[in-house]
Amino acid sequence: MSSPDSPRTTPAVPSTLRWAGAIIAVEGVVGLVYAVVLIIREAGGHHEDAISGYGTAGWFIVIFGGVLAGGLALIRGRRWGRGVGVIAQILLLPVAYALLTDSHLPYLGAPLAVVAIAVLILLFAPASLSWLNADSLPPDAK
Repeated sequence: MSSPDSPRTTPAVPSTLRWAGAIIAVEGVVGLVYAVVLIIREAGGHHEDAISGYGTAGWFIVIFGGVLAGGLALIRGRRWGRGVGVIAQILLLPVAYALLTDSHLPYLGAPLAVVAIAVLILLFAPASLSWLNADSLPPDAK
């Protein structure tokens, strides 16, 4: 048991969470790049009948901006980023399935499914869960 005067040691963020955070951050960047592509296409005169390019881009900016923030939070050792990452991966799995089946784009769906499952494995790895449950983390990590 440590005395109140002894320095509190903070466990280092495990590599599983840092890798998961990095991949989640890349997913966020990809979504934001796609939003920029939608804006450029719409500004260039390409109009879809069923959707608004600007509206879809706005939605992507909000959603994938949050995903990017969650990934960066995990890299920096903030617990809250894990929730964002888990939700993002769970939502990407049906997208991957649709790419594999309905749109006949297995070259996009298969890698997306593999990445989403790999990130979920990293987020639920024993080292990740042990770190997330540690009582010695500083309050700002929560």
